[in-house]
Amino acid sequence: MKFIEQAIKGVWLVEPVRHGDARGYFSETFKLEEFRSHVGSVEFIQDNESFSTRGVLRGLHFQAGEWSQAKLVRVSQGRVLDVAVDLRGGSPTFGHHVAVELSADNGYQLFIPRGFAHGFAVLSDVAQFQYKVDNVYAPQAECTLRFDDPQLAIDWRLKPDEMLLSPKDRVGKALKDIKPF
Repeated sequence: MKFIEQAIKGVWLVEPVRHGDARGYFSETFKLEEFRSHVGSVEFIQDNESFSTRGVLRGLHFQAGEWSQAKLVRVSQGRVLDVAVDLRGGSPTFGHHVAVELSADNGYQLFIPRGFAHGFAVLSDVAQFQYKVDNVYAPQAECTLRFDDPQLAIDWRLKPDEMLLSPKDRVGKALKDIKPF
């Protein structure tokens, strides 16, 4: 696997090696020792999966305080634009974001440490999205950062009339109203 630290410290693009032939390919998508040697010690406790159609925008979600989660995300079907926003107090990149296209074709994964809001937009007809987390879901600590906050200036690569959002994602908080971690 190849590990490439992104423009925001602590966020890593992981490029698994694929061994292919006429039958398809084989790839290791997670190897604990290799992950720890590059990213550090993270203990994933749960795997999650979502399935969405084109235009679905999920996020920008995070859990505050002791319930914060680190994530390792990937796409097993389709294509998404994956976004992580730095909400760490004292970080020189607070409010900055990383946006990476993840797809079944490229096999890329993104590691997002604790202290980040996270979301993705589906760019293909459908997408199956998988992620590992290092903490349990805590509804009392769940928060949503507004996906279209002008201060973030995220290009979701979708037209506004294409976006399908949940009610909670339509009314997220502005960055200026978020308490840093």
